[in-house]
Amino acid sequence: MDATEISLIIPTLNEAANLTPLTERIDAALRGRAYEILIVDDNSRDNTPQVCAGLSAKYPLRLIVRTHPKDGLSGAVLHGMAEAKGTILVVLDADLQHPPEKLPDVIAPLEQNIADFVIGSRYVKGGSIESGWSPYRAINSWVATVLARPFAGKVCDPMSGFIALRRADYLQARRLTPLGYKIGLELLCKTRAARVVEVPIHFSNRVAGESKLSLKEQFRYLEHLSRLYDFSYPRLSPMLKFLIVTAVSWAVAGGYYIGMRAIGWDVLPSVIAAYAMVIAVTAVFHARYVRAQREFLLHSRPWVDFIFAAAGELVACSLVAWYLTRRALVPQEMDVFLLSFAAAMLVRYILRKELLLDVRGLRHELRKDEMH
Repeated sequence: MDATEISLIIPTLNEAANLTPLTERIDAALRGRAYEILIVDDNSRDNTPQVCAGLSAKYPLRLIVRTHPKDGLSGAVLHGMAEAKGTILVVLDADLQHPPEKLPDVIAPLEQNIADFVIGSRYVKGGSIESGWSPYRAINSWVATVLARPFAGKVCDPMSGFIALRRADYLQARRLTPLGYKIGLELLCKTRAARVVEVPIHFSNRVAGESKLSLKEQFRYLEHLSRLYDFSYPRLSPMLKFLIVTAVSWAVAGGYYIGMRAIGWDVLPSVIAAYAMVIAVTAVFHARYVRAQREFLLHSRPWVDFIFAAAGELVACSLVAWYLTRRALVPQEMDVFLLSFAAAMLVRYILRKELLLDVRGLRHELRKDEMH
C-alpha cells in the first residue's frame, strides 16, 4: 500500500538496547499494514544512531534527532507527530513496558469509528501491572491519576503513555504546551476527545536501560497540571490560584510579622515589611508561570504588569497601616494587620479585574496562538 496508515511515534533517550526487539515485535503485530516508525531521539549518548541505521534497512523506521531537546518526552512526541504521515498516530514507550502486540487492539476503535482517543490502560478490567512496583511508585501513580481526574473524567488510566488518535484530531488541538512525560494527558485534554476507549494491556517492567522518572519530572508534572487546569477551567482556575497564592503568602507574611514584632519593631514598619513578603512569595509563583507560558505571552516584558500591581498593593497597605496607627484612637494590632492587608488585596483584585491581570500579573485573555 502506498499511503501510510499508521505512524508510531517512539521518544527515546539512551534506549538503544530496546530498539531491536521493539521494532521486531511492532513489525510482527502490524505485518501487512502500511506503517512507519518514527524514533524521536533526544540526543542519546549510546549507539542509538547505529542501531536505527541497521533497522531502517529492513523496517520502515526513521530516526529524528533533536540536538537541542526541550519539553522532555512530551516535546519529543509532538515533534514526531509533526513529522508523521499516517492517518492514525500511535505513541508508545521504547522500554518495552507497553506491549506492541496490543497495537491492533489499540488502533481498532479508531478504524471502527467508535473512538476519538484510545488508551492502552493498566487499570481497566483485563489490564495488569507486572509485579515489582514499589509502594512509593504505586502511590505516586494513584496520586497523579487523582489530580488529573477533574479534566480526565472517568478515564481509568489518564497517565498512560500508550495512546492512539487520528492525525486530523491532533491537528485541531489548541494550545499544545508539552512539559515532562505525560503527553497522553495533554492530548486527551487539548483535543477535547468526546469518545475515549481504554484497551486493557499488561504493563511490563523495563527490560533494559534506566527509568527517566525523577523527582524533577514529578515537579514538572505538577506544573503541567497547572497548565491543564488553566485550559480546562479558564475562569475557575485563576480564581482558585488567586486564593492559594493569597493563603500561602499571608501565612508566610504572618510569621514574618510576628518575628519582626518579637525583635522590637513597631507595628507600622512590621506590617509594611510583612506585606513585602507577600509580594516576594507571589513573585515566585509569577516567575514559574512566566517560565512555563512565555511563548504564549503577548508582550516580552511580563514583569512590568506585576511590578505595577505590586507597587499599588504596597502603597495601599502602607497608607492604611499608617492611618490606623497614627489617626485611630485605640488601634488594635490585629486590626492594623488585617485591614492593611485587606486593602492591599482589594487593590490586587481591582487591578486584576480592570487590567486583565491574573494573580501573577499576566494578561491572559488573549494569547499569541489565538490572534490569527
